[in-house]
Amino acid sequence: MLSCHTAPVEKAAAHSSIKLGWVLINKKLITPAQLNAVLLQQQQCCEKLGNLLVEAKLISDQQLAQLLREQYWRRNGYWVI
Repeated sequence: MLSCHTAPVEKAAAHSSIKLGWVLINKKLITPAQLNAVLLQQQQCCEKLGNLLVEAKLISDQQLAQLLREQYWRRNGYWVI
């Protein structure tokens, strides 16, 4: 069981293996610390995670589009490695 003091990355990973942040970390595009910083920022402004990552120049628009496609395919059971 997760405590209320668990870092945002750990909470995201516990809920689903197809979260955008999880995919970014697995692909080594961002670090867990970078994801935590953006997730904390997201809590303040209610902006979509992908938009915040692009604004912070952690990923490009093209990377975001590719990652969102991958996330869609994973969620719908079509992603096979």
